Amino acid sequence: MQPLESRIHYKFRNSLLLAEALTHPSLAYESHKPHFDNQRLEFLGDAVLQLIVTEELFRMFPDFPEGRLTKLRSRVVSRRALARFAMAIHLGDYVLLGKGEEATGGRRRLSTLADAFEALIGAVYLDSGPVPARELVLRLFESEIGSMISSPEERNPKGELQEHLQSIHPQAPVYRIVNESGPDHRRVFQAEVSWKMLILATGKGKSKKEAEARAAAEALRSRLWE
Repeated sequence: MQPLESRIHYKFRNSLLLAEALTHPSLAYESHKPHFDNQRLEFLGDAVLQLIVTEELFRMFPDFPEGRLTKLRSRVVSRRALARFAMAIHLGDYVLLGKGEEATGGRRRLSTLADAFEALIGAVYLDSGPVPARELVLRLFESEIGSMISSPEERNPKGELQEHLQSIHPQAPVYRIVNESGPDHRRVFQAEVSWKMLILATGKGKSKKEAEARAAAEALRSRLWE
């Protein structure tokens, strides 16, 4: 099993589909194989993702009107969100790029990551059908979709911060709880977020998750990495 297959817990029956999903058009152009790149799989994967996420949100929020469901879907399948999911499985490490694209930082480019992620889902769909594709998407999106249950309208500052920082450098931000205070029934947590040995911000909340989210929001406001 290839390292990427291990990361996503899916074994391709047709390895050529995986190779196609990982082939950026720049490499296809340089190798004079213009018909072997991930653009067609990207087209298919986009439709597969839209359907899976739409169906899941439709089931999760039976009382939501079309407008709210559309906003929630865009939170999950926007280009920026897909690039973040790609980063989580280190997809950029496996994309096959042309020399020019590699030299200009294409491996970390949001559009490259998002397109490759869509192509990967399209490849799984062709390889095994809709059920395995759905299982993979929901597994990879579990945290993001799960967070919508408790806060469907809430921003995701931790995701936004990670996405922004990893567009600069692949290292992810690190969170740690630096203080706890108050009685057991009214605890207050203080979280600190750092990146590349730089403390970006702190935040307080009634839970560790809330404290980390507020630290991330403050980091996005102060932008100390600039």
